This record gives sequence, structure tokens and C-alpha cells, in this order.
Amino acid sequence: MGEAEDGLKPKRVVFVTVGTTCFDKLVQMVDTQEVKDELLRRGYTHLLIQMGRGSFFPTKSAGDDGSLAVDYFTFSSSIADHLRAASLVISHAGSGSIFETLKLGKPLIVVVNEDLMDNHQSELAEELAERKHLYCARPQTLHQTIAGMDLGSLLPYSPGDATPVAKLINRFLGFPED
Repeated sequence: MGEAEDGLKPKRVVFVTVGTTCFDKLVQMVDTQEVKDELLRRGYTHLLIQMGRGSFFPTKSAGDDGSLAVDYFTFSSSIADHLRAASLVISHAGSGSIFETLKLGKPLIVVVNEDLMDNHQSELAEELAERKHLYCARPQTLHQTIAGMDLGSLLPYSPGDATPVAKLINRFLGFPED
């Protein structure tokens, strides 16, 4: 791993987002020493957690002692800057968070919230994982996913062409075709 010009390790941020929901199980899991040690072992230096409506507050750390620096916040008007600055994103399975991260070309671990009823989000995450665009985990498997991930094996996501769908909708609604 390269060193920054000041002789310090380059800043490598893991950004965790739960969106507007409460997903304490994910926040609790990334706050475990086991997960933080694995992230540090893999060269990450900072952990920034967007915890949403959750009631579990992670342990903040400045990282001065060589440990992972940890900070958190509840909400932000836009997480786009956090996503852009991240070296790795760990996200809930919301489609907005998934596709915004993939569009930026950031490595992504999606953690499925098994407490949600009728969890169609897990289907999306599992399909994209099968296509090698991201890793999919459950809170209890997050550590193993981080330990076993090979970010070089992930494939870039290219959004499909929506033109045929738009034409079909226009035809259905009775609009003239171009």
C-alpha cells in the first residue's frame, strides 16, 4: 500500500448508510471490534456511519492509536459527497443507495435487513451480487463477507437502456411514437 506524501497511510474511508430507516443490527455489527479490526487489516483508516433513525450509537474513535477512526451522523441532505469520498460502501438494500453507489463505481457490500416484511430489496441485492456488481450479506455474515471479499472481482455496473420501456409506456398511454 502506498504512503501519502506526509508519510502517513492514505485516508481510506468505509461509508455505511442505512438511509432513512432504522437498521440498528447493521450499525451494531459495523461497530464490533471484529469488523473494525478486519477493515483496518484491509487498509481502511476511517469508518463513517450514517445511522438514520436508529437508537444504537456506535463508539466514536479518533483513530490516534492506530485503530480505525470512527464517526457517525443521523441524516444528511445528501450523501453523494460521502459516497464519492468512500473507498468502500456498506449499505442497506434500498435501491436508491445501491444504484447511486454503483453509478459512482464504488465497491459495495449490501446488507439485507431481514426484519423487513415482504423484503423485495433482498431480491435486488442478491441478483446484483449474482451478476458480480456487489457483495450481499446479512448482519451476522458481514464480517465473513469483508474478510473474504475480492474487490478486483467485482464488475462495473452499466445501467440498461430504458428507451424500449419508455416507448412501450408511451404506446400504452396512446402517445405518438417518434
